Amino acid sequence: MSDVQIRPITADDHDVWLPLWKAYLTFYKTELTDAVTQSTWTRFLDSAEPTHAALAWQDGKAVGMVHFIYHRSNWSIHWSCYLQDLFVAPDQRGTGVGRKLIEYVYATATKDGADKVHWLTHETNATAIALYERIAERPGFIQFRKPL
Repeated sequence: MSDVQIRPITADDHDVWLPLWKAYLTFYKTELTDAVTQSTWTRFLDSAEPTHAALAWQDGKAVGMVHFIYHRSNWSIHWSCYLQDLFVAPDQRGTGVGRKLIEYVYATATKDGADKVHWLTHETNATAIALYERIAERPGFIQFRKPL
């Protein structure tokens, strides 16, 4: 098996990104309209947008994706980076692809002047939590939200 390579998405990657995106949404038992998916894709390609995406490639096949968004914080003068979506193909889990995608975000955010990367996962996602506890701190905050 060859090494995994991580690179930012390009306009030509839509057809390999879309199945990963749909599998991610299925994993979290959610559906989005085609308009939201198209808007998300378009934002990745717009350099004026604070949202970014990268794909993990192995042997010429996309095996994972990560989406991240820069934002300001009232607790720092630097950017923060929210790692919003992370997905690794089921047959690639446990091989280090997820860690490489997160490390890509760490390196990119550092280069872009962010001083923090943060993210959420569902409390039932034990496989991901096991990885996250090895490569990040768990601050103990509980999320609350109200859809508007």
